[in-house]
Amino acid sequence: MKKYTLFALCLPLFFAFQAIAQEHYTEGPIWQVTLIRVKPTQNDAYLTSLRQGTKPLYEEMKKEGLILDYKIFLNTTKHDLQDWDIATAVQYKNFGALDGLAAKGEAVRDKILGSKQAALQLGEKRSDMREIVSTMLLREVNLK
Repeated sequence: MKKYTLFALCLPLFFAFQAIAQEHYTEGPIWQVTLIRVKPTQNDAYLTSLRQGTKPLYEEMKKEGLILDYKIFLNTTKHDLQDWDIATAVQYKNFGALDGLAAKGEAVRDKILGSKQAALQLGEKRSDMREIVSTMLLREVNLK
């Protein structure tokens, strides 16, 4: 009986702490951000590859409602040679939008690129041009 009484007293405290934690913001969409270091002399070729291969893929995913938006960023304030050069960011409605995304993405990939083999060839070509520094999932928040 004491366990249930303690549980009943602690439960409201748990929800109170949750409310305090989110009093400053509301949760927004999810961003998957990939930081990429492009190999020397490969920047133009890599951007061409993104324009020809990735942009049509993202546009189709956006059209089908799999993603909300996407952005490409250039790092104009590199601190050293090990810093990233290009960032790709893909916006999803929420974490639930990631469920089953691989299979849906493969269908879009096959529609745009033609086959899994074409995507593998594109990936191999890109791996000669770049190195992935980091990939992260970020939660966008809107300050109240």
